[in-house]
Amino acid sequence: MPTDYRDTLFLPKTEFPMKGNLPIREPETLERWVSQDLYRKLREDAKNRDKFILHDGPPYANGDIHIGTAMNKILKDIIVRSQQMMGKDAPYVPGWDCHGLPIEWKIEEKYRKKKKNKDDVDPVEFRQECRDFAANWIDVQKEQFKRLGITGDWDHPYKTMDFKSEAAIVSELLKFAMDSSLYRGSKPVMWSPIEKTALAEAEVEYHDLTSTQIDVAFPVVRTKIDELKDASVVIWTTTPWTIPANRAICYGDDINYLLVEIDTVLEGGLLPKGKKLVVCNSLLGEFSKRSNINCKILKAKIKGKDLEGTICSHPWRGRGYDFDVPLLSGKHVTVEAGTGFVHTAPGHGDDDYKVGHVEYGIPVPHTVNESGCYYDDVPLVAGEHVYKVANHICELLIQVGALLARSELVHSYPHSWRSKAPLIYRNTSQWFISMSKTGLRDKAMKAIEEDVRWVPTQSQNRIKAMVGDRPDWIISRQRAWGVPITLFVNIKSDELLQDKAVNDRIIEAVTQDGADAWYLRDPQSFLGDDYETSDFEQVTDILDVWFDSGSTHAFVVEAREELGQKADLYLEGSDQHRGWFQSSLLESCGTRGEAPYKNVVTHGFVQDGNGRKMSKSLGNVVSPLKIMDQYGADILRLWVVATNYFDDTRIGDEIIKGQVDSYRKIRNTLRFMLGNLEGFEPSERLEVSKMPELEKYILHKLYNLGKLIEKKANDFDFNPIFKALSQFCIQDLSQFYFDIRKDSLYCDTKNSVRRRAARTVLDELFNCLTKWFAPILVFTAEEVWQSRMGEDGGSIHLQQFLNLPDEWLNTALENKWGKVREMRSAVNAAIELMRREKIVGSNLQAEVKLSVASQDYLDALEGVDAAEMFITSSAQVLLDETLDEFKAIVVVASGEKCARCWIISKEVGTHKVHKDVCLRCAGAVDC
Repeated sequence: MPTDYRDTLFLPKTEFPMKGNLPIREPETLERWVSQDLYRKLREDAKNRDKFILHDGPPYANGDIHIGTAMNKILKDIIVRSQQMMGKDAPYVPGWDCHGLPIEWKIEEKYRKKKKNKDDVDPVEFRQECRDFAANWIDVQKEQFKRLGITGDWDHPYKTMDFKSEAAIVSELLKFAMDSSLYRGSKPVMWSPIEKTALAEAEVEYHDLTSTQIDVAFPVVRTKIDELKDASVVIWTTTPWTIPANRAICYGDDINYLLVEIDTVLEGGLLPKGKKLVVCNSLLGEFSKRSNINCKILKAKIKGKDLEGTICSHPWRGRGYDFDVPLLSGKHVTVEAGTGFVHTAPGHGDDDYKVGHVEYGIPVPHTVNESGCYYDDVPLVAGEHVYKVANHICELLIQVGALLARSELVHSYPHSWRSKAPLIYRNTSQWFISMSKTGLRDKAMKAIEEDVRWVPTQSQNRIKAMVGDRPDWIISRQRAWGVPITLFVNIKSDELLQDKAVNDRIIEAVTQDGADAWYLRDPQSFLGDDYETSDFEQVTDILDVWFDSGSTHAFVVEAREELGQKADLYLEGSDQHRGWFQSSLLESCGTRGEAPYKNVVTHGFVQDGNGRKMSKSLGNVVSPLKIMDQYGADILRLWVVATNYFDDTRIGDEIIKGQVDSYRKIRNTLRFMLGNLEGFEPSERLEVSKMPELEKYILHKLYNLGKLIEKKANDFDFNPIFKALSQFCIQDLSQFYFDIRKDSLYCDTKNSVRRRAARTVLDELFNCLTKWFAPILVFTAEEVWQSRMGEDGGSIHLQQFLNLPDEWLNTALENKWGKVREMRSAVNAAIELMRREKIVGSNLQAEVKLSVASQDYLDALEGVDAAEMFITSSAQVLLDETLDEFKAIVVVASGEKCARCWIISKEVGTHKVHKDVCLRCAGAVDC
């Protein structure tokens, strides 16, 4: 009966399981962290270190977290943990955005179901319902974020609806009021007829809309060009409802126009033969096709600037529209579509307003009310809704012979992000912060260009374009739930009251009772003894929620003791260039003259596995809660760093399964280290200088990996870190180093140089890899650490990354061992062919003769046991310069199989006592 040598082997021993079972183990770890008060320990441990402040952009408290929010929070957590482990004090204060339309809309829905109008409810009662709604979802989201493994001060988060927060927001608003950059003006703004409020650009999303496009003739009544006196200027628009608000027509100075006459009227044509029209030269063909006409040219090369002074009449002159319609020069006019003339309604478009009213002083008419219906004094269309009036507009134009063409056009159009309803530009009285009056735009542009690092770098161009071209900041909303615009306006002079004492009383009241104080307290209590309530209008609009969140640096980063300095980092999705990044920048530059952040990182959006936007209608929404329940949070965290998150990323079942496979390989690598470090003592450690080259090579690779991790972590770029860690674990360790050194670890004598060197390297690998993985695989790294260190070893998250010794750097070995690995791959490929033919079952059953084409490869094997590297029972390497590459000849190894190490050797049977093992194993057994 053969001898059983298992007790003489040093086989791996560990209680660390092969299967993660993360959905069960992770919540247990969370409970342990809570009982240990880990976040407090992190703060105490880092008390005297330099700070790293990541300011949390507040998610909205109105539903379960979605996959995009999960990715955002995980990225923030990875960065914060990495900075902490690189020697910083990196506190993390989570926060929530609590005010605004989405929450108000939910409470309104409840009343609509009861067939009640929100306006019939006491405003303070309504606001309390909004507050309760937000508080509930904060509690829900808080637990969901914790489940993701996010560490932070969850017991003391910031909320924009806290009284102190609301008071700080009011204080920031009043700073703008006092420096006169805040003003009330009447101009067209993006308006939601459904929600009856103005919207900020960040609250707008674009969807396809089918609109009625029309071509309309405006008769010329005065001009210095004689040929045009009985002609009509043709405009094209996709918003027929704005025709009642038309007050001008814009042309391009350098555009070439034509005077044409209708020569032929085709089927469907609306105007008679002989009608004279003015259109753009390059767009005549498209216009004629739309209008079902053929034209002949009467006058060519009419330069746009020659049209200066030309006056048209409104098509409905004599029917309530008895005003002139001047032709104006407009830089915004293009020849991409239409007729080369731009219908201009100063009350319903930004360019229309800038050119018509600001540049040329044309009065801005008020034509549409808050519900999207024409006011009662608008001739012909009074009371009609703008989205239902297209047919009537066309009928009215046909009646006066002004409609040339009508058809449907599908185009991208602004919609409300909440109601999903189309929006309109509407002239209305709103509160604005000037971008130019006190140099806000210049300050913001300077900060963008000189003071902030933008990651990725191209994001700087995006925010520069947005800030450089943006209009004045509209900060007012016609809603109920939010921070009120706490201003008084003199009824007679329409001037804003600027009084520090009044402001101080307002701030104190909001600090005590929250923003509801503006509604509950007598206005005279704010005005004091110097003013009479009857002389002032108390503003009832509320603040744009982007002003709320844009002010958070003031009452979170600056105000909280554990933070107390400018934020090192803001990190959000790419949509926040027009949202939080920008509102924070403008608010801080307006009140402090500088940006509130040093670095800004932008990540992309999450799409489904096929690259489509997620939506309930498509049924492709991926829930992070479901993934955690099925696979665990560490799998979700692994997915985040496995993507290039600076661009849009994808997630789906197959993608997650791929991450599960990656996780399994990483876990097995860590498990191998644990198993082979069992019983390791410091006395076993071997100096680097005494190690075999293989160990020196692995330490060299580890050193370079550490440098890459340090650099990329400070660049907030964790995808290369994950790729490098994964490749190192799988290719450099599992498939190469561990594969080779298993024999030494299991079979060498306990204190052999090879085994001591390998165990020393395993210890270094353990100390590095568990810490490098800790910010990413927060639960698994803790489990690995505890498996070896026990409870007395504390948490892995209280550790710091190691400063690796420069002596590990050995660039000379890089090239040499690269060639060894090339030869090893060639041998493995040859053995794999033999294995498929079932000639051999494993590498140890083979012996190999490898021919190489260059002396360099032979030199690379100097001092190296080729059979040990190839894991074959014997190996011979020869030079054959006639070859272009490697040539491996594999045969079945000759000799007997060692019963202990399984190497086939002619030594087996030669030992006096241990006849069934090789001489190396015989010596180990005797030890």
